Amino acid sequence: MNTCSYGMIGLGKMGALAAENVLSKGVKVAVYDMNSEQVQRLEKLGAIGCHNLQEMIEVLPKPRILWLMVPAGEAVEQVLFSKDGLSSLLSAGDIVIDGGNSFYRDSARRAQKLADQGIKYLDSGSSGGQAGARNGLCLMIGGDKESFDQAEGLFKALTEGIGDYLYVGESGSGHFTKMVHNAIEYGMLQAIGEGFELLYEGPYELDLEKIAHLWTQGSIIRSYLMELMERSFSKDADLHQITGEVGGGSTGSWAIEEAWKLGVPFETIATSYAARLRSRQDDTFAGKVVAALRNEFGGHAVVGKE
Repeated sequence: MNTCSYGMIGLGKMGALAAENVLSKGVKVAVYDMNSEQVQRLEKLGAIGCHNLQEMIEVLPKPRILWLMVPAGEAVEQVLFSKDGLSSLLSAGDIVIDGGNSFYRDSARRAQKLADQGIKYLDSGSSGGQAGARNGLCLMIGGDKESFDQAEGLFKALTEGIGDYLYVGESGSGHFTKMVHNAIEYGMLQAIGEGFELLYEGPYELDLEKIAHLWTQGSIIRSYLMELMERSFSKDADLHQITGEVGGGSTGSWAIEEAWKLGVPFETIATSYAARLRSRQDDTFAGKVVAALRNEFGGHAVVGKE
């Protein structure tokens, strides 16, 4: 039977691109997803497609290293701890890496539960959106240091290009770091949204696409987000095709709760989170900007006008 270096579970918009990225570098991977079409598509690119988790376990050499990219919460629990989940299939010394946006306390709990069976668990906060998954992710990794060292080849493959990786500490610290990263993102997105709303509503007829481009050229506020803002305006100059309803929210609410427990005020980020909730009640131009930016960097759905 063929063997692969790594297993990759979860082939959604981020997982599939990450798998393609690794395959393009000549790394052998086995892939599994409930969507068989995605599995078949990646088989054509050189992956070994698996119809279930048992098949994946059989093609991976020991110690097995598996990258998990499924939605936070119950989906992770099912993959790990259901009757036919990984905890019932893996052996002592095998390594599972959660690359999704799981709550850090859940990651620490899962690491301890799997450790009782000798299975290692790393939590990897993964940033960069779809472009990062395709061209190199930014990874923040927590867990057992020895397991990190064993899995470092996969981290190198996932980040090579525009990305990078860092071992940040014990179990839960990777997802804690990513939670704070996402909270900062909330504030940055809201600031950009409100700024462009003022430009849009102001007394002058301004070309917002050209202004966004200008602000990528040596400006103090130049950034990847500003580049994406220029791209958004190039597609829809006044963002008339979408509403200002902004999705997401879990990592932001987690971060706010943790900050307030620790006595960290978190004013800007808390206000930005409130603005997201407000966006679901009425349409605003700031909401349109944030929704458009999230669609550009992460492929997050926008709500189109009827």
